[in-house]
Amino acid sequence: MIYAIGDIHGQKAMLDHALKLIAADGGAAAPLVFLGDYTDRGPDSRGTIDTLIAGRDAGLDWHFIKGNHDRMFQRFVASGDCHDVAIKSGLSWLNGRLGGDTTLASYGIIPTGPAIFDKDDLGREVLVTYPTTEGDLDLPNLMALAQDRVPQAHLDFLSTNPLMHQANGQLFVHAGIRPGLPLDAQVEDDLIWIRDGWLGNTDDHGMMIVHGHTALDTPEHLGNRIDLDGGAGYGRPLVPAVLDGSDWFTLSDDGRKPLRPAR
Repeated sequence: MIYAIGDIHGQKAMLDHALKLIAADGGAAAPLVFLGDYTDRGPDSRGTIDTLIAGRDAGLDWHFIKGNHDRMFQRFVASGDCHDVAIKSGLSWLNGRLGGDTTLASYGIIPTGPAIFDKDDLGREVLVTYPTTEGDLDLPNLMALAQDRVPQAHLDFLSTNPLMHQANGQLFVHAGIRPGLPLDAQVEDDLIWIRDGWLGNTDDHGMMIVHGHTALDTPEHLGNRIDLDGGAGYGRPLVPAVLDGSDWFTLSDDGRKPLRPAR
């Protein structure tokens, strides 16, 4: 058996509950894959990462995949970079829609109001002022405060997680793959961001692709892929899943529920 958890997005209380469900079903030492996006939107990104690192350091059979939000957070702290080429809208990571503000708040950088942005020549949001309980901060000062507050162990965890994990005939990845390309030709931007050309693809990829990234109302089995992002970042439940033999199930307080192809 192998278990998997989709996008957590700073929902530590939901993570704790999901881990209890997994322990009750398969034991505390059960193999478990986390599909990335541990940060942003939810209230406790710091506590979420603390929990994941603690499990890793305790020697649990846990495997971690890098998500796009994890990369954005790590890049912001490292260099003040607020943008990603995959975000065509030009939104800043500090914009509440992406959730960087709640991540910083979990490290004690508490906003007192919405960030104020201007636009650059490319139409991207550029921070003017970030109001906090410690004063109104510009980008260099906000980045410096984040560098002071975010433990290096958290940044190392986020930056060194792999892009995929293969086990039990499944490929675990954050967003998906570029159909038709061998695994060794896949690129990071696709593996953590892809939707176009992927979500509607019905090809047999040679193994089941288990991913998150695209939020649904509840996990779904799509025949050639399984999407485990049930929308925890938007307040919906974080639903863990288990592969037992060749069959997938979701877990809840009522036990297992078969996760069968929807098409």
